[in-house]
Amino acid sequence: QVQVAESGGGSVQAGGSLRLSCAASGSIVSINGMTWYRQGPGKQREPVATLTSGGSTNYADSVKGRFTISRDNTKNTVYLQMNSLKPEDTSVYFCYAVVESPLHPHGMGYWGKGTLVTVSS
Repeated sequence: QVQVAESGGGSVQAGGSLRLSCAASGSIVSINGMTWYRQGPGKQREPVATLTSGGSTNYADSVKGRFTISRDNTKNTVYLQMNSLKPEDTSVYFCYAVVESPLHPHGMGYWGKGTLVTVSS
């Protein structure tokens, strides 16, 4: 079994910063990649930032230059540093991890339950 859990959400004023964490745990052989998504009120879920196993990153245009995705392989954890936050960043942020395990040696995707980020003006 593999679990993915986000943490670090909260309320912040515009211009502030938050750091989200996403930890994968369980019977993990390797993590192929991790992506942060977000879903704002009344909106569809959208990708925000991706970090591949090879270290490549990709960001949504709306967060480029403000958000940074990074990882700690020793902890199977990926982080999302969010700076210069705007009210439109208010969303539930979800982590999606593609994980290889003994039960799924070719990899399987796992979602966390999300963490709420609220940015006030």
